[in-house]
Amino acid sequence: MAVHPFATDLGWFAVRGTGATVTHVTIGHPGPDAALEAIRAAAGTSDEEVRDWRPELTDALARFAAGEPVDLEAFPVPTPPTRFARRVVAELRRVPRGETVSYAELAARAGSPNAARAVGGVMRTNRTPLLVPCHRVVGAGGRLGGFSAPTGIELKKRLLALEAVPGAAPVGRG
Repeated sequence: MAVHPFATDLGWFAVRGTGATVTHVTIGHPGPDAALEAIRAAAGTSDEEVRDWRPELTDALARFAAGEPVDLEAFPVPTPPTRFARRVVAELRRVPRGETVSYAELAARAGSPNAARAVGGVMRTNRTPLLVPCHRVVGAGGRLGGFSAPTGIELKKRLLALEAVPGAAPVGRG
């Protein structure tokens, strides 16, 4: 496994993975040490080599953070453990830049219309934000629920504003 921290317009990111598979992404940290600490904590390890094993990934994420439209669906992510989670992730990765989907709508798209709360569980365990764009999932009526990045809902607002989602208030750069 390799891990790589890098600076973006949205703070420090770190990616972790091996071969073609991205196992973890962490975003919005104040510095490289914080990004490394967060990704290693999420992975439960600290013995990876620090290197940019997927420069095309770090480049794509940096360009995304700068506001460029980038196809992040091209990067493989780990297969979720349950059939339901696999359907949710597949449907969410199809939600285009600039659009949001409610938990209930995502549940319906995944074939389980009464499973909005379970969609929330899948979002809480998302280890590859932006590649699996959990920031595009909102509550009923467009309510912005939680977001696990360091600055929480403020970073979610910035991501939605960056993608030009109507109604998302722009937040100053931090």
